[in-house]
Amino acid sequence: MKDQIKDFIHYLIVERGLSNNTIISYERDLKSYMNYLINSHQIDSFNIVTRLHIIQFLKSLKEAGKSSKTIARHTASIRSFHQFLLREKQADQDPTVLIESPQLERKLPKILTLDEVERLLETPKLTSPFGYRDKAMLELLYATGIRVSEMIHLNVADIHLTMGFIRCYGKGNKERIIPIGRTASEVLTTYLEKGRAALIKGKAPTDALFVNHHGKRISRQGFWKNLKKIALEANVKKELTPHTLRHSFATHLLENGADLRAVQEMLGHADISTTQIYTHVTKTRLKDVYNQFHPRA
Repeated sequence: MKDQIKDFIHYLIVERGLSNNTIISYERDLKSYMNYLINSHQIDSFNIVTRLHIIQFLKSLKEAGKSSKTIARHTASIRSFHQFLLREKQADQDPTVLIESPQLERKLPKILTLDEVERLLETPKLTSPFGYRDKAMLELLYATGIRVSEMIHLNVADIHLTMGFIRCYGKGNKERIIPIGRTASEVLTTYLEKGRAALIKGKAPTDALFVNHHGKRISRQGFWKNLKKIALEANVKKELTPHTLRHSFATHLLENGADLRAVQEMLGHADISTTQIYTHVTKTRLKDVYNQFHPRA
């Protein structure tokens, strides 16, 4: 059974080209599933798994207090795995055919107001290489809507300031080209001259665009730690996540009349239904404004 999971993971890496985080999630979910089958039902082959076994496993997750999102992810992992086994003729049937994923409660993403974004972007002090770097990272995130994981993997060669765009690689290693505005371009130019040059001086050569005090590529954790400090200094009291600027980028574009398909392209969403969540945010904000300011609301 372990070997079949290894085969599936190899398939996801080589043929699907999924990200490391996605691969890790699949592997963790399937190992948990396998251990349940062995320990609770003494099953030694995926070929004899039935729909009832899977339902009982998902029920055990719910009883353990797992969220609907976690259970839905396990369901998707198990479904993909059994479809793989059937396709590779390692199983005679797919027990997941009639299993439905749990309905997910779609939470509206938290976003910042324009004033909060301005305060956040203006907070890094341009008195040290770190200030130039932090300002450049925040400006780039808000200007392009890229994920933090995509930003920290950018190389200098991915930034085309004269042409006004960046190239990044998203989920599934898919390349996309995203325009950047004049402000972000100017801030990046200054960072390259006054920030990055100082941070890599005397250090080992690196292609990384954003680097830490060791002259090495900054980590996601390093950025997140800095963001929390900057938000505190900017007096932004909303709960922030590494995706907050991405959510704000998408919502502010749609509020100002941007085309949904164009926003989908810039965000790198495979399915437009993922992008549509931001239209709900704009409607909610309009309602709040109406209730606050209309005399007969």
